Amino acid sequence: MLIHSAAFVKSCPSLKECPHSSIPEFAFIGRSNVGKSSLINMLTGRKSLAKISVQPGKTRTMNYFLVNDKWHLVDLPGYGYAKVSASQREKWIKATNNYILKRENLALLFVLIDIRIKPQKSDLEFMEMLGNSQVPFARIFTKCDKISKAAEKKAVEEYDRIMLSAWESLPVTFLSSATNGKGRAEILAFIQETINIFSNGQINRE
Repeated sequence: MLIHSAAFVKSCPSLKECPHSSIPEFAFIGRSNVGKSSLINMLTGRKSLAKISVQPGKTRTMNYFLVNDKWHLVDLPGYGYAKVSASQREKWIKATNNYILKRENLALLFVLIDIRIKPQKSDLEFMEMLGNSQVPFARIFTKCDKISKAAEKKAVEEYDRIMLSAWESLPVTFLSSATNGKGRAEILAFIQETINIFSNGQINRE
């Protein structure tokens, strides 16, 4: 897939404020500071489309971007650490879960995982929730340029080992780096493939 255009549409604090649209949506989520904004900018080829911050929890709404005038990229608030009150955090969780579980034109959710960090309970439990709720998702391991090939392989194998103790099969998985562009072509090709399936009405969220 070639990216011809990518533009910010709106920020949505709740599901009811999301755009009235039937085009497929691809959402990105992960623990705070996983490199989500950097990955989105790398995928779209726009250096500052998604705002990058060193402060965890900077994304506080569901941010919509229109790509190629054909699909929406949705930047979701991260889960995990953030310097906000418990009530504000609960508000984010509720809004995000409503979107993930109820948005009919969500074609796929990308769950981002920092490959440098050992398997986290929050990531594993979140993916388990997605599986139980039959939400289509894929894993993207980020920051692969920060470790060796051997460490990269070991980290993925450890996640796979833990997940296969409860899962019958593993989700589609990508290795990425916002620094050197690793994984970009593969992720965009998968998005295009999913758009084709979505357009043919083969994705059922019910």
